[in-house]
Amino acid sequence: MDANRFADKVVVVTGAGSGIGAATTHRLAREGATVIAVGRTEDKLKSTAAGAPAGSAIVTRVADVSDEAATTSLIAEVAEEYGRLDVLVNNAGLGMPGTVENTDTAVWRQVFAVNVDGVFFASRAALPHLRRVGGCIVNVGSVSGLGADWGLAPYNAAKGALVNLTNAMALDHGHEGVRVNAVHPSLTRTPMAAPIIENEAALAAFLQRIPLQRPAEPDEVADVIAFLASADARFVNGAHIPVDGGLGASNGQPRMF
Repeated sequence: MDANRFADKVVVVTGAGSGIGAATTHRLAREGATVIAVGRTEDKLKSTAAGAPAGSAIVTRVADVSDEAATTSLIAEVAEEYGRLDVLVNNAGLGMPGTVENTDTAVWRQVFAVNVDGVFFASRAALPHLRRVGGCIVNVGSVSGLGADWGLAPYNAAKGALVNLTNAMALDHGHEGVRVNAVHPSLTRTPMAAPIIENEAALAAFLQRIPLQRPAEPDEVADVIAFLASADARFVNGAHIPVDGGLGASNGQPRMF
């Protein structure tokens, strides 16, 4: 780890109150970035800041990424206050179960509002500032966007949309010097995944499919985000990196031997 890899860089991380967002905030701050930790709950953001390495420059900002006006204003205010914006990590996400038949419209809209609209609003606001400094965007998707799950139709659709939105932005803005990439975690030890991890049968079913035989830790996803956000990935654009312990290596058939 280069302790100064993000020195003098300004980074916005959404969904920073817990899990992957908190881990990413800590990781980038540890490497010298000024991190604007964004989330909907002030107490969670304060906990993220309190748990950061000593000397970290973390500023907490309460905002709902699905609120177009709030998100647009936040990005503008950050760029004005700090004079630049180098990295946007679109991590805020929401998962709700349901099939197409039993998902009501309000749930469908809510899942898309956070997972897709929020990325659109934040990225649109950030792009002019990122262009000035040759910055980048890292989107946090999911293996659920690379393939479907049973009973997660809204989430699958939203994360699938994020995959192709990442591709489109990489094409449209790469020639402007702005790289756009995505990471796609599988089961990760976060509050969102707690109902699975704490359910012995559900966890065992996952471990049958994950060759590394365990959930990911948030820090392990943050490590890949940090790589994509850094100059080490300066020729990486439009990439989708699964952080899944080998889950995607399977053709889907059960283990036989």
